[in-house]
Formats: sequence, structure tokens, C-alpha cells
Amino acid sequence: MYLISKSLHLLNRFRRQLIVFLAVLGPGIIVMVADNDAGGISTYAVTGSKFGFSLLWMFILLIFMAYYVQEMTVRLGAVTKRGHAEAIFDAFGPFWGWFSLTDLAITNWLTLITEYIGMTAAMSLFGVPAWITFLVVTAILFAIVITGKYWTFEKITLFFCLFNLVYIPAAIWAMDMPSSPSWNEAFKGFYTFQMGGMTSDLIFIIMANIGTTIAPWMLFFQQSAVVDKKLDIHDIKFGKLETFLGSISTCVVAVFIIITTAAIFYYHKPPIEIEDARQTAEAIVPFLSHGKGEMARRLFAIGLFDAGFLGALCISLSTSWAVGEIFGWAHSLNKKVKDAPWFYFVYLFMLLTSGAVVLIPGAPLITITMFVQVVAVTLLPPALVFLLLLLNDEPLMGKHVNTRWENIMNWSIVIVVVLVSTLLGISTLFPELFK
Repeated sequence: MYLISKSLHLLNRFRRQLIVFLAVLGPGIIVMVADNDAGGISTYAVTGSKFGFSLLWMFILLIFMAYYVQEMTVRLGAVTKRGHAEAIFDAFGPFWGWFSLTDLAITNWLTLITEYIGMTAAMSLFGVPAWITFLVVTAILFAIVITGKYWTFEKITLFFCLFNLVYIPAAIWAMDMPSSPSWNEAFKGFYTFQMGGMTSDLIFIIMANIGTTIAPWMLFFQQSAVVDKKLDIHDIKFGKLETFLGSISTCVVAVFIIITTAAIFYYHKPPIEIEDARQTAEAIVPFLSHGKGEMARRLFAIGLFDAGFLGALCISLSTSWAVGEIFGWAHSLNKKVKDAPWFYFVYLFMLLTSGAVVLIPGAPLITITMFVQVVAVTLLPPALVFLLLLLNDEPLMGKHVNTRWENIMNWSIVIVVVLVSTLLGISTLFPELFK
């Protein structure tokens, strides 16, 4: 009887915790899945085609890098009830506050261009002109956020997150090709370092992969989302859990994209190098039989569009939240357009101006896509340092201040990012050192 009673108690406790977790679920999953944006998809595709499975080990590290960085925003938002931009202004003053906001706005605007590049490229595979994609997508993106309810935005966004899984079947089909290596060969990529020499191309691709997994906009977005959702300190453990699940999901999807392009292009004789996700979708078709090629093409197109859509939605919001916090404007998805006009104006302005760049004839879209990821990781260290200093402010954070282990992990991440950024700069100035 005692065992039955105890079992029922544990079951009820688990049920209550599951309900709370599902209620908290949202910001961590969304920010991580949206991090697999259009530029990210192209970066992963190029990584697989150029380096095969040799860089898969990096994504085990990136799971923890993304988690340790983003979980700090959960704690900071839940404890202070302030967005990231406001927290920086209050703690470090106007100079560093404006520096941080300017850094964010420029990086976000450039990144939004890559989201529209991805969406227009994806829809072009279905014969839709770029200008129609630009207008329709922008209208839909604006419609999603003007409902006046954060919960509505979150439910719609979580639904779009599911489409991030469409790359998994493509990877399975690619590995089933007669010319493809075995799954054992792919698994070796997780525990063997087969990079060869430290070339400038390798440094660039490592930078791009870090930049598309950890980006400044993610810090601002998740903390503001935590505040807008009204999460409290009691929700922190569940917010950290969903952030960890999100970091796993984003890296798993990246791995499947790399496996797909590695199996089809890198191990092809001779190897085929690709430049972006759109080219990947088109080039896959002749390699897969029995209609799988066309299906893979459609899946890549759908996934690329979804990645750009989620990225544009979240990156624009991170800018609107940050600007609203600094200027003292109403800045919540729980407010209607008439109650927070400048918040929604900034959101729409970011979309319209960045999307218009894609319509410029002859714009170097592929170059923009790759270099934006590198710019993002180059500008990441200042954002991480601000975040770490805030999380070590005991009067501000109380018992939720960073532990010694969390500081070790996060300062290590800063050092790695600075080191790789420095190597990229040296390789650019002195290319003969990395041949």
C-alpha cells in the first residue's frame, strides 16, 4: 500500500512538473531552432561539401557552447525582469549601452539580408519570383506579431520550428546511395580529428559554424522573450532544460545537413564543392533515385525557407525589443500596434530595408551569406563579456549568480572565439602562413 501511495505521489509530482515545463517551453527552443537560419543552412551545406564528416566533432562542443551562453539569459531575464539591452545600459552606462545596441542593430540588419536571401532562393525553386516572396513573407511576418498576445506568437513560431526536421530524411537517403560511405564513417567524424593542415579556408568555415550557432541577437532575443513571457525565478530550472534541449536540436539538424552534403558531394569522384543551400537542393536531384532526388530537393527548399522565416521573425524582434528598452517605448508582444507603435515600426523597418537588398540586381548574395556568419562571431566577444559581468554581479543576481564551473565554461568560450577570430585575421593578412 505504501509503495502504491508513493508511486502515485511521484506520478502526480512528475505530471505537475511536466505541466510547468510545457508552460515554460518556448524561448529556448525558438531561439535555438531559429539559430539554424538561412545563412546557417548554407554554412552547414558548404561545410559538408568541403570537409566531409571531418568537422562533425565540433557540434558536440557547440551543443554545450550554445547552452552555457544562452542559459545565462534565462537567469538574467527571470531575476531582473529586464531585457538584455536595458540591463547593459543600467549596469555599464550609456556609452557601452549604445555600443552594444549599435553592434546588435548592424549585425541583425546584415543577418536579415541572409534570411531573405534564403527565403527567395527557396521559393525560386518552386518558380516564385523574388519580389513576390519579399512582399508576401514580409506581410506574414508582420501579421504574426501584431496579434497583441505573446502566447499566439509563441505557438505559431513553435509550429514552424517543426519544419527544421525535414533535413533528416534527406540525410538518410544520401547515405543509402551505393557510392556513399558507411554510417560508421560518419560516426568517426564525432571522435576523430581529420582536419589536416590549418588553412585559411578551414579557419573561415570554423568561424562561420560558430557564428551561426552562437550569435549576439540570440542573447537579446531570449532574455527579452523570458521577460515578455513573464517567467519568474521559479521557472529558471525549466527554462534551462528547454534551452539545453534546443541546443541539442539545433546541432542535430546541422549534423544531418552536413552528412547529406558530405555523402553526396564530398565523397563524389571528383568531389563537388557547393556555395549555398539553393545550389545544394538543385544538385542533389540527379544523385538520388526513384523520385527521392526531387523529394530531397523539395525538402531542402522547404527547410531553407522555414529557416529564413524563423530567423527573420526572431532577429527583427530582438532588435525591436532592444530599441524599445533603450528609448523607453512600449515593447511587448502583449500590446497592440496602437499601444506600441514604435516597437512594431522598428520591426517592420528592419524587414523592409533588409529584404529590399535582395532585390538589387547583381548583389553578391552568396558572399554576403557566408561573411555575415563570420561578422557575427567577430562581434560576439563583447556581447559575451557584458553578459558574463552581469551574471557575476552578486547584488544583481543573488543566489543565481554564476558558479565557478559556469564561469570556467563561459570564459573558455570567450577565449576560443577570440582565438579563432584572431587566427582568421592573421590568415587574411598573412595567407602564406596557412597554406
